[in-house]
Amino acid sequence: MSEAAEAPAERKRVWKTPPGVALCGEGDIADPGSRGFVLQIGEAFFHGFVVRKDGQVAGWVDRCPHAGFPIAMEIDRYLTPDGALILCGWHAAVFEPLTGECKGGPCAGGRLTPWPVAASGGIVRTA
Repeated sequence: MSEAAEAPAERKRVWKTPPGVALCGEGDIADPGSRGFVLQIGEAFFHGFVVRKDGQVAGWVDRCPHAGFPIAMEIDRYLTPDGALILCGWHAAVFEPLTGECKGGPCAGGRLTPWPVAASGGIVRTA
């Protein structure tokens, strides 16, 4: 079988990260704003994103509770244009940025999975 005909190996995923991993400077995320992160944990990968709003940060696993797809269709574009809500680009579900509560769309009443993060000393880290 030629290399071109081989299917790519599926990347193993993890759903948690160790505490204390520096992600970025707090000022690297606009307020309101968001940024996605992919962390390699051993042989597996974690996909998450951080939202900054009203001087607070919140982290979320990058997976819609409705269909399991990543939230953003474009890199770091997790929020509605006005920055008021998180928007799932696939099915238009909307979520509160700091609580993860779904406010509309196919998973109304559901929630995003939290990813513990904290900002301290100007650095956003896993918690």
